[in-house]
Amino acid sequence: MRLLPLFIAALAAAPAAAAQVGHPPDQSPYHDIPKGHSVTAVVGRLAGSGGRLGIGPQDGTVFGLRYDVRTGGTVQFGLTLAQGTLHPFLVDPFVQVVRRKTGPVDQQVRFADVSIQLNLTGGKMWHRLAPYTGVTAGVAFSDRIPADTSGFHFGNKFYFAPQAGTRLFLSDRLHVRADVRAVFWKLNYPFVFTQEPPLDPGTLPDDSHAVITDARLSEWTLTPWFQIGLGYSFSL
Repeated sequence: MRLLPLFIAALAAAPAAAAQVGHPPDQSPYHDIPKGHSVTAVVGRLAGSGGRLGIGPQDGTVFGLRYDVRTGGTVQFGLTLAQGTLHPFLVDPFVQVVRRKTGPVDQQVRFADVSIQLNLTGGKMWHRLAPYTGVTAGVAFSDRIPADTSGFHFGNKFYFAPQAGTRLFLSDRLHVRADVRAVFWKLNYPFVFTQEPPLDPGTLPDDSHAVITDARLSEWTLTPWFQIGLGYSFSL
């Protein structure tokens, strides 16, 4: 019968012991991410190769402003407006092959996109870090390049971009955001790129001097986009 009182005492002590597991609230590595809205000033670098011909937007600095709203613990939505000076090359399909490629030149490109962000630690930050992943969809608007008489124009392009990054909370409201995007957009080349240059035509059937010799007039390209920004969270 002595075992029964001991068993009851052990059951009573179990919740108290369980309560000691983990961290006291003031020492926990987890803290709530402020709910509501945030505005972030961002600067980034758009890399990439400009496609197989090098004439797509690439290799430039982009500045912008991002607005976010977090509706739940895990999911939040973002809107970004940005502009950058990028540096594509020019390809002239009408001249000698040795003079064909020039540049790089400056090109102004503006971006407008929306993002769905998945906070990997839910509504908490861990040691003031809040890593995330997500996907972005938007439109890039480019200016024409006066020096480009080839017939190619990047134009206005839809793009989508998987992304991953983290926020470092300097305080409950102020944070640094850093992420990388893998931007996919489609380049379309003019038909003249498949024709022999008048000033330097190929002389043999297997020695074409056309810019494009395989008839592929479009391609999807991957352009890395690295960003960092300083943001502030607030409630309305």
